[in-house]
Amino acid sequence: MLVYEGIKTEFINDVDLNLITDKISEKYKAHFGRSGDSQINSWTESMLRMRGVLADPEIPNNCGVAIEYNIPTTSKRIDFVLSGFNNEERESIVIVELKQWQHCKAVEGKDGLVNTFTGHANRDVTHPSYQAWTYASLIESFNQTVQDENIELHPCAFLHNYNLRPNDPINSSQYKIYIDAAPMFGSNGFADLRKFIKTYITKGDNREGLYKIENGKIKPSKMLQDSFASVLKGNKEFNMIDEQKVIYEDIISLGTSCVYRNDKEVYVVEGGPGTGKSVLAIQLLNAFNKQGFTSFYVTKNSAPRNVFASKLKISKMSYMNNLFKGSGSFTEAEKNTCNILIVDEAHRLNEKSGLFSNMGENQIKEIINAANFSVFFIDESQKVTLKDIGSVDEITRFAKEAGATIHYAKLESQFRCNGSDGYLAWLDHILEIRDTANYYLDIDYDFRVFDDPNELRDAIIEKNKINNKSRIVAGYCWNWISEGKNNPDVYDIEIPEYDFKMSWNLGNTSTWAIDEDSVQEAGCIHTCQGLEFDYVGVIIGNDIRYENGHIVTDYTKRASTDQSLKGIKTLARKDKKQAEELADEIIKNTYRTLMTRGMKGCYVYCEDKELSKYLKNIIKQ
Repeated sequence: MLVYEGIKTEFINDVDLNLITDKISEKYKAHFGRSGDSQINSWTESMLRMRGVLADPEIPNNCGVAIEYNIPTTSKRIDFVLSGFNNEERESIVIVELKQWQHCKAVEGKDGLVNTFTGHANRDVTHPSYQAWTYASLIESFNQTVQDENIELHPCAFLHNYNLRPNDPINSSQYKIYIDAAPMFGSNGFADLRKFIKTYITKGDNREGLYKIENGKIKPSKMLQDSFASVLKGNKEFNMIDEQKVIYEDIISLGTSCVYRNDKEVYVVEGGPGTGKSVLAIQLLNAFNKQGFTSFYVTKNSAPRNVFASKLKISKMSYMNNLFKGSGSFTEAEKNTCNILIVDEAHRLNEKSGLFSNMGENQIKEIINAANFSVFFIDESQKVTLKDIGSVDEITRFAKEAGATIHYAKLESQFRCNGSDGYLAWLDHILEIRDTANYYLDIDYDFRVFDDPNELRDAIIEKNKINNKSRIVAGYCWNWISEGKNNPDVYDIEIPEYDFKMSWNLGNTSTWAIDEDSVQEAGCIHTCQGLEFDYVGVIIGNDIRYENGHIVTDYTKRASTDQSLKGIKTLARKDKKQAEELADEIIKNTYRTLMTRGMKGCYVYCEDKELSKYLKNIIKQ
C-alpha cells in the first residue's frame, strides 16, 4: 500500500503549495491510525529536502514518486520510492530511507548497529544503510513480479540534517558492507544523491513501477517450519530488520559476555503474534551453538519441537534433535549446567512438570537456575490453559531471587496476518480483550465468515492444494471420542444441521502442521500454537457467543476432555467470579491465537449465529 503516489511534477507541486503533509497524513490516518506531531513534522521537513533533490531537470518529470510504501506481508514502510527506467530500458526502483539525525556513535561488537538520539533518548538502532538494504531485501523476498520481471532495486539512505564526514563514526569501516549495498548521503551530499538517482532513473515511467511493487504478485510466504533446517545450517533465510536486529545483537553480546564471566543474566522479549519471536529464537540458537556454547531451544508445547525435529530429519541433520527440550527438563538441573537456554512461547510455562504435574517446583525458576543466560520470548495474551503461569512479572521475580541481571525488550514488527497490526488490534477489540477503537476491519487481509462449515472446509482444502500450508482448527468444544479408535466412521466434531463431520488430529500425529492430508483433520490450540500457515480456517464453538451487544464466554460449553480448563468448576465453587474471569481470559486468548495463525487469511464459521452476524457486520465482505 502506498500512502502517497504521483509523478515528480505532482510531488513538487504538492510541496510548493504546502499540500504534501496534509495529503500524506490524511491517507496515513485512514490506514494506520493517528499520526503524531513528530511524524507530521518529519514529513514536512523531509519532503522539502526531497523536493530540493528532485529539482534537477535531468531527473525525469514523469518518474514515479511514492511516500510511505507498506512492504507486503509486513508492518514496515519505506519512506520514499522513485520509479522509472535506466539507460538499458530496464525498470528501476530507487528506495530512499530518510533520517533527521545529526550525530551518532558506532557500536562496537554489534553488527549493523549505531547509537543515536531518537524517540527522546539515545538508543542502539540499525545503521541507515542496513535498514535500507533489508527493506529492499523484503521487497525482493515477497514480490514475485519484481523477481520475474527483473525490476532493479537500488536502496540508499538520506540523512539530510547530518553533515557527513569521511571519518564520521557512521562511516566506520565496520559498516562498509552495508554502505556499499545502500549508499548513504548527508546534508552535504544533495548533488551526490541526485547523481545516484540519475544513474538508475534516466526515463520516467508514469508510476508504472510503483504499480508493480504495490500490486505485484506476492510470493508464497517463508515459514519458519519450512526454513528451520536451513537456518540451523547457517543459511540466510530471514534478514532481521530494525528492532529484531537490535535485540538479536544485544542478546548475542550480553549472552557471550555472561557465559565467559560465568555470571547469571535473564533477557525477556515481549512480542505479539507474528512479530518474529520464533525466528529470532532459532537464529540465536544457531549463533550460540556456532560459538560452542551449550545451548537449547525450550518450549512447553511439543508441537513446534516435533515439527522442527521432523524438518531436521528430512535434511539428514537428526543429530541436532537434542537441541530441543521440553520446559520440564530442568527439574533436577544443577546451577549453570547450561550456557544458554532460549525459551520460546514462555507464556505457556507451568509451575509443576511431569505427566501428573508432580515434579519440580516451578519451571521458570528451574530454567533460570539451569543456565548462565536465559532468554524468554513471551506474549501474555497467548496463555491458553489454567496451568500457564508464564508472565513478565513472574520471570522478573525469579530472576531477582537468583541474583540475575534482567534485560527487557519488545518486538513490534508484524510479519503475519499480511503484516497488519490493524488486524490484531481489530481482533482484540471485537473479542473485547482490550479497547483499540479498531471496530471495522478494512485492511488487505483475507478474512471471511462462512454460514456453512462445509463451505469453510472446502475453501481451506482448495487453498491447501497450492502448497500444503492451510489448515482447519477449532475451539475445544467437542469431545475427543475418536481417541484410540482406528475407525474412519468415528468423528469428534459434528454439526448435525449441516451434516458436517470431522475428527480431531489429537494423538494421530505429532507433526500435523506439515503432514500431507492433515487438512482433513482439525487441529486445536495445542497442535498449532507457535506455528503458522498461509490460511487458517477456524471453527468457533459455543464457548464464545454474542449476546446483548457484547462478547460472552461460557466455559460450560467446553468439551469434558478439555484439559486447558481442568479445575475450573472446583474453583467456581470457591470463587465464581474469579473462575469466570480466568475462563473468559483463556477462551478469548485461545480464539485470538487460533485466528492469528494465518499469514494471508483467516476463515471462520461460528456455531453462534449472532456472533456470525456480528462479525459480518463489521467487515467488508
